[in-house]
Amino acid sequence: MTDLLLPKIAAGDPEAVEAFLRRHSNMVWGLARRFCRSAEDAEDATQEILVEVWKSAERYDSRAGSEVTFLMTIARRRLIDRARRQGRRPAAELLEDAGTIAAPAQKDRAEMHDEVQRAQDALAQLRPEQREVLGLALGHGRTHQEIAASIGMPLGTVKSHARRGLIRLREMLGVDAERGGAS
Repeated sequence: MTDLLLPKIAAGDPEAVEAFLRRHSNMVWGLARRFCRSAEDAEDATQEILVEVWKSAERYDSRAGSEVTFLMTIARRRLIDRARRQGRRPAAELLEDAGTIAAPAQKDRAEMHDEVQRAQDALAQLRPEQREVLGLALGHGRTHQEIAASIGMPLGTVKSHARRGLIRLREMLGVDAERGGAS
């Protein structure tokens, strides 16, 4: 069993907060990204969820479930609430004049083609299992469970291939995993 952090957070331990973030923030962000329309919304939602977890840390009872269960229950509820609130708001529409939106320049198309080629070359360098899993996940929008069922691979192995493949792609493409941008 891993070291319980929520009781330490409830007691005001800042190191426990840092450890909790390292351990769980990517999982929360991934869930938020599935619910939210943009990466910015997902970041905001992730912060809201983590703040709510910290505020609720004293309510955590290890006999009722794991810290991940506690966290994901709060995350799911917050994301559903957030989606409901956003569903009531009118959609923001662009008010730009059609004449102000220029057609993409030929240079932009060439740059995009170069980036696509770099990504394809990087994918080609991955192990076949990683390439297959990432192709199904990113190219076809399948979940890890759907991939595992369709190719007859254990779920944990699918997740490992996906994670290692993405890490390797980031390295090859020079993408900073912390910021999600090029380094």
